[in-house]
Amino acid sequence: MSDKPFVLAVAGPTASGKTWLGVELAKRFDGEVVSADSMQIYKGMDIASAKPTKEEMQGIPHHLIDLLDRSTVFSAADYVKLAGECINDILSRGKLPIVVGGTGLYIDSLLGNVTFSEVRTDPEYRRELTELAEREGNEVLYDMLVKADPAAAESIHMNNVVRVVRALEVIHTSGRLFSELKAESRRIPPQWDSLMLGLNTSDRSVLYERIDRRVDDMVSRGLVDEAREIWLRDSSEGGFRTAANAIGIKELYPYFEGVAGLEECLDRIRQESRRYAKRQLTWFRRNEYIHWIIFDNFSQKNEILKNAINAMEIYKNV
Repeated sequence: MSDKPFVLAVAGPTASGKTWLGVELAKRFDGEVVSADSMQIYKGMDIASAKPTKEEMQGIPHHLIDLLDRSTVFSAADYVKLAGECINDILSRGKLPIVVGGTGLYIDSLLGNVTFSEVRTDPEYRRELTELAEREGNEVLYDMLVKADPAAAESIHMNNVVRVVRALEVIHTSGRLFSELKAESRRIPPQWDSLMLGLNTSDRSVLYERIDRRVDDMVSRGLVDEAREIWLRDSSEGGFRTAANAIGIKELYPYFEGVAGLEECLDRIRQESRRYAKRQLTWFRRNEYIHWIIFDNFSQKNEILKNAINAMEIYKNV
């Protein structure tokens, strides 16, 4: 282990138990949690984004939750800046920063000290690309990226429309390859030493069952009412906002519009949550340095915590 300040991260797919493990480790090591969730940073959507409740936080300070209005555009570069400030503040007070979340781009950019070049945006071009994907399919858009920047296409999944659009936008506005700018962004070494713990299952069906139970719990806690309130507010204001894309919100809109039944929409939420979990795992598996904790191999939660603590001790003693 280096002499750089140490930062711990807890990552993994949705419904894998990241919040619980992050809090337990914070209690054990006098830490504070820095959220790495692209939806929890927005105000509202408490149930849909699975924000930790006060009971779940157990008195542990949580940062970067409930900061922004839903209309605010928030990028990975914005996250790296804010999260970096949080981490340095936590370190200055002698506490352990614990980054917890499932947004892989945020975590990797933060811990890898990725620097973002000042590339201007082109909202109109981005809108045209998004509409093209909706009209003709993701493959058409992806083929554009393959032709423009094959190296970038290799690192982005065809169905990750947001990333494909961003890559094409960067190429369009900067006149440079997205892959070249990405390589340049990692030239400065990380400012912290870090260990990432990843939660996963040996049996994918176990994770999917947890996701289904989480959706049922969200419904019992008022998910439908929360989504309806957002739908009504955005409709009255003449357009749907950035964070309305959160899983658990947009899938219920057909129900509010009277074109689909409630159970059909809830099934859609379960399906989209499973797909999102698969995308998260695909992202995190590319990181060869993650210490994976296969939680369905343990019969008790305290065994998962012990595994995490052992991983930390081993890492610090190397």
